[in-house]
Amino acid sequence: MVETEIAEKRQFKMLIDGEIACLWAITFNDEQIWEERDNTKSIYIHRIATHPKFRGNNYIAKIVAWAKVYARSVEKQFIRLDTLGDNTKLIEHYQNAGFEFLGMFDLKNTDLLPDHYQDQPVCLFQIDLSK
Repeated sequence: MVETEIAEKRQFKMLIDGEIACLWAITFNDEQIWEERDNTKSIYIHRIATHPKFRGNNYIAKIVAWAKVYARSVEKQFIRLDTLGDNTKLIEHYQNAGFEFLGMFDLKNTDLLPDHYQDQPVCLFQIDLSK
């Protein structure tokens, strides 16, 4: 999966003084998680991971700034992401980064999703660049 993302230029990294501080991947559809809300007007951010040495520096703000430029360059209206469970601190963190919290949803079919998507509601977020 990661090799495919790299080959398709959908995996990104943030370097600080030559070290990888943060990485993330994007996709242009996410039907499995977004179900009927999935659309072709979006980029979907997945698997944001920050190196422990760099945690606590609010890199989501930098990722959002990058995503706004990137989404516009590929003519997309929405920047979307998801997380799992009722993690109020993470929900607030994404809201503070400019995402609208769309709510918590039970997924209809999680068969093709990783184990951590089983038996938990998904929290959906988006930024609408037309606003």
